[in-house]
Amino acid sequence: MALPKSKSKSGILYACRECGDTTAKWSGKCLSCGTWDSLVEVAATSLEDDSQKRGLGDVGEAVRLKQVETRKEPRTRTGLTEFDRVLGGGIVTGSLVLIGGDPGIGKSTLLLQMATILSAADVSVLYVTGEESLTQLKMRAERLETPSPDMLVLSETNLDAIFKQCQQSKPKVLVIDSIQTIYKPDLPGSPGSMTQLRECTLALMVHAKSTGTAIFIVGHVTKEGVLAGPRMLEHMVDTVVYFEGERHNAYRVLRAVKNRFGATNEIGVFEMAALGLIQVENPSQVFVHSRGERDPGSVVSCSIEGTRPILVEVQALVSRSNYSTPQRVSMGLDSKRLTILLALLEKFAGIEIGLQDVFISLAGGFRVEEPAVDLAIACAVASNHLGRKCLPDTLALGELGLNGELRTIPQADARVKEAVRLGFKTVVLPQPMQGKINVPGVKLHFVKKLGDAFEFIYQT
Repeated sequence: MALPKSKSKSGILYACRECGDTTAKWSGKCLSCGTWDSLVEVAATSLEDDSQKRGLGDVGEAVRLKQVETRKEPRTRTGLTEFDRVLGGGIVTGSLVLIGGDPGIGKSTLLLQMATILSAADVSVLYVTGEESLTQLKMRAERLETPSPDMLVLSETNLDAIFKQCQQSKPKVLVIDSIQTIYKPDLPGSPGSMTQLRECTLALMVHAKSTGTAIFIVGHVTKEGVLAGPRMLEHMVDTVVYFEGERHNAYRVLRAVKNRFGATNEIGVFEMAALGLIQVENPSQVFVHSRGERDPGSVVSCSIEGTRPILVEVQALVSRSNYSTPQRVSMGLDSKRLTILLALLEKFAGIEIGLQDVFISLAGGFRVEEPAVDLAIACAVASNHLGRKCLPDTLALGELGLNGELRTIPQADARVKEAVRLGFKTVVLPQPMQGKINVPGVKLHFVKKLGDAFEFIYQT
């Protein structure tokens, strides 16, 4: 946190929850990051004391990069393949991982399952809960049928007491559930306040790097879907993982938005069941419910998530609007991208839906951001609007340009192979990719324009 150039006469400063900048005068908007209603009152003396406590101490000597010794340390497997995939292959020694998600999405369940599996594999684990009693934690473990009698558990919110326990037990993995309940007694503010969140996370980071303990912390999210507290928490940790999905939907998607030790485009898929989270090793069969003939408005495409191709079913509904401004609703897709695709349908395909309500959804609650599913979205909207079914066992792949042309997509071979593995017989692809794909057992049809794709897909 940057200290102000001049002290407040009253000894009170106002700090931004988002960027951490301070000012001597309150205002409705932070002048540094532009966030409204983010300034909170803090004591100026406490900020100065905190800054001095975090001094560098002994100054280290700079060395050349080639003089730094490196060693490859094996990662610790969590026992959950989908979780390992998101982490980049397993737990890195001394890493600090922040897991966020909506209430009840499965954050604590995932970490409890991981902790019990590691403990059963003779990995020392300390599970600290600040929201439950030890009796409640054991009841949850028994309900999940994953009890581990040797796992250390602690119900504590005082960070100094937690570190004292760590000095005694020396765990290899430490779980903090959740960071909003932890506090340092020598700092002002209640647990969950900006100062406490920042300083507790910083202390955990120092502990992880100095002792080699891998630390997992649970973070609450706001109603806007972002982690509660200052955004600097995401910069301080090594890995930020979000749990996505609807509470009333059985499937959960674990996605890394930051990872210093691996790729950020990998995802893990889980199913929430009575016994906890069950790994979904073949997500394509989950998000595509059936093969063969499809109803109007349903088209299958393929998305690449990290190194794994996943088939997704795009569903569209076009209906007469009862409002002066037609609705454009998308679930699992970018709403701005949908607006562009609808304009392309009217401009280059003659599909007049300007006065119609359009609803787009991905089956299973999945979310896709890449443009390779553009063709499938356009075909699904046109299919439902015209009441015409698409060819059975057909996959649509391609990015749409603003001139109505189909553009190439990356990793097309992997997408086509995944379609063949699940029994699809025909794949529609952009014309520029002709001759670049060699996958046996499937018919490849190349199209240049959006209208050409419609002529082939809707033929009977």
